[in-house]
Amino acid sequence: MNFLSTRVQAIKESPTLAVTARAARLKAEGKDVIGLGAGEPDFDTPAHIKAAAIKAINDGFTKYTPVGGIPGLKKAIVAKFSRDNGFEYSMKEVIVGVGGKQCIFNLALAVLNPGDEVVIPAPYWVSYADIALVAEATPVIVPCGIEQGFKITPAQLEAAITPKTRLFMINSPSNPTGAVYSLDELRGLGAVLLRHPQVLIATDDMYEHINLSGQPFANILNATPALRDRTVVLNGVSKAYAMTGWRIGYAAGPENIIKAMENLQSQSTSNPTSIAQVAAQAALEGDQSVIEPMLKAFRERHEFVVTRLNAMPGLNCIPASGAFYSFPDAREAIASLHGKGRIPTASDMALSEYLLETVGVAVVPGSAFGAEGYFRISFATSMTNLEAAMRRIAQALA
Repeated sequence: MNFLSTRVQAIKESPTLAVTARAARLKAEGKDVIGLGAGEPDFDTPAHIKAAAIKAINDGFTKYTPVGGIPGLKKAIVAKFSRDNGFEYSMKEVIVGVGGKQCIFNLALAVLNPGDEVVIPAPYWVSYADIALVAEATPVIVPCGIEQGFKITPAQLEAAITPKTRLFMINSPSNPTGAVYSLDELRGLGAVLLRHPQVLIATDDMYEHINLSGQPFANILNATPALRDRTVVLNGVSKAYAMTGWRIGYAAGPENIIKAMENLQSQSTSNPTSIAQVAAQAALEGDQSVIEPMLKAFRERHEFVVTRLNAMPGLNCIPASGAFYSFPDAREAIASLHGKGRIPTASDMALSEYLLETVGVAVVPGSAFGAEGYFRISFATSMTNLEAAMRRIAQALA
């Protein structure tokens, strides 16, 4: 007898975490594998952030905290939004979660009902669609391929919205593509959303500070401030401060939605880890120049990877403007390899298996992000690893 809920059977394991785990298992077995699946900086957490956590431990700050975050961290988040984004929030409009993913989960469970539709541009971060499914909503996937820079157009958004649309997810800079919306592009999307007052907006800004282009960051509220009363801004400390394992994300938005998210959190995880909250406060309040050495490395790696990928047969990779991913179009390479009998099916899954099995490079297939025929490379690893990985991929495609 199957005792599993239909809810859990509707979702799958996170493909990015699965690829990373498989690469780690193969390495443990003695295989020579370069893992390009993990979406986490290969830098250490800055020293002043670790020092704040150590002090918190030594001071005995190891008890329960308020569910939605300690006052010091919430004040730091309010100050960050004012300083970096020009947004003014009260502490009641801010919540701290156990990573950005939990904030998105709490938001979905707080605002979605069975039958509601969630508009998600593809390629999308792997968890958006599954989180919508857990909330018993319907993901409406809008394909936005390389031909349009991996960004949804106002016309596409207008066509996707129905009377059942409840939420629109936007992620800029994007995981997996590194695409970044300009202020004008966001104004175009904002104009559409103003015509549909039943639609809430979730803007996932987790990669805000991983800026490869040097252009000022903007999100949809900078473009269309009139959407404030139905927009939730999601962010965290994981990527900018190399704090993935600390598990601190945060969100800001309408007070009633934030309170509902807090109620859900009170019944699931309760508060985020006390020590990690102190560390996150130190990150947001401390010297922001600690991000610069990471950015310099990411920009150099990005230029190297894009140049090398575009020199390979059957690949087309456009430059990213943010995050630390490249997302090459491999449809031509896949067709060629399948035609030669080197992969069993003409799919990105078969290509990913081929790269792992023949040359020991782990990448994430584009279908995990709603984009068949592509694959994602994380360049949040050393240049030595990237040089070796590019040689191996070129060998596999030759």
